[in-house]
Amino acid sequence: MPATAPATLVPHALTIRPSGPLTGVVAVDGSKNACLPLLAAAVATGRHVKLSNVPSSTDVQMMLTLLQQAGFRVSYPVGEPGSLILWPGAADQRIPDLADAARIRASYYLVPALLAACGSARLPWPGGCRIGERGMGEHFRVYKAFGDTVHTDDHHYLVTASGRKLGSVVLDLPFRSRGAGIAAVLRAVVAGCHLSLGNPNLSPETATVLAALQEAGWDVHVSEEKLTLAPPPETASGSLDWPVPGDKIEAGTLACAIAATGGTGRIEGLRGPDLRGLAGLLNQAGIPVTVAPDAITVHHGAQRGGRPLRAMASLAPGGLDADFEPSLMALALGLPGTHLFGDSINPGRHTNLLPQLERLGARVEALSPTQCRLTGPQRLTGARVEATDIRTGSALLVAALTARGVTTVTRLDQLRRGHADLPAKLRTLGADLTELVR
Repeated sequence: MPATAPATLVPHALTIRPSGPLTGVVAVDGSKNACLPLLAAAVATGRHVKLSNVPSSTDVQMMLTLLQQAGFRVSYPVGEPGSLILWPGAADQRIPDLADAARIRASYYLVPALLAACGSARLPWPGGCRIGERGMGEHFRVYKAFGDTVHTDDHHYLVTASGRKLGSVVLDLPFRSRGAGIAAVLRAVVAGCHLSLGNPNLSPETATVLAALQEAGWDVHVSEEKLTLAPPPETASGSLDWPVPGDKIEAGTLACAIAATGGTGRIEGLRGPDLRGLAGLLNQAGIPVTVAPDAITVHHGAQRGGRPLRAMASLAPGGLDADFEPSLMALALGLPGTHLFGDSINPGRHTNLLPQLERLGARVEALSPTQCRLTGPQRLTGARVEATDIRTGSALLVAALTARGVTTVTRLDQLRRGHADLPAKLRTLGADLTELVR
């Protein structure tokens, strides 16, 4: 994996100047949101798993550190950048103290593998950033359905495996939670039992995990109403090879940046169908976008007279991923019409994003804690803003590209949690960005 630069040389801020239309071709990194559950699925199988296209974002690096602290081994094939091999951990270990898990929101994916290795999982409450409480109630409901016990205090939660041999588990989710759904799938994997899961999450990230488990021999059937999972007919062995899909959110951010500047660009290295929802919104807004199996292209739109954006995040099948919403909001500031946005999945996100956009002169009306609207086009002015979370940071980059004067974005540590180097990709397209180091 790429070596980490000395702490004194890590950029802590960016300056962005307007630089005209972005143009060119750029490839995205592997998806952080897909990689984290894939890592957890790999160790849950108890087999040697090679993963390729692994991003070097800090959340992924933290997950790898936590896995090693928990007793799982990681090796890096020579001459294969972005690839790694996960090796099974030793059984009957002592419960590890994973204090650093408080620095990553997706640390809950570790629970099933820890139950398999240690019989218990003791973790701090998920952290990383403040975009609303990372509710664990549905996760705990999943583990209780498997007969596990759950204890909590102000700082930690403890899940202890029942120790019983399970034949099958039937569970209905009250809403299509990606985290709880994957937790149920991985818990069934370590238990070696059948699972019938109602109201499943059908996101591309969930589909990636299910496809990986199918390669491992699990029988998977999915519909909008139910997900069923059955163990391989015989004890599986041998190594597995799982690719991490390209980052659809990074691709969507780059597409919004190209569109905001009136440019033309092609973004490669992704599964094009994962961007169909975003592409549909941009086309409706008068921004021509085409989707290929492995790419998305934003074309220069001579007319910006399309329909206003209505970007409402949803967990429903085919719904808009909440992580697209901030960059779409930044794009909408330059589009005519009155645009509506909503994200009830991450109820604290607007509290982070709106004040930062307002520092650039944006006028956004909060209709509720989770819905807002704005009327464009608006003229923005450069200012000092803060990347309070990953998606706020990426949205601020999009907005800054069209602002008059210089914008300084601080807290790049948050942006690097989800993107190894998003600024470099924008520079490839012609953006005028300068990194500031301490």
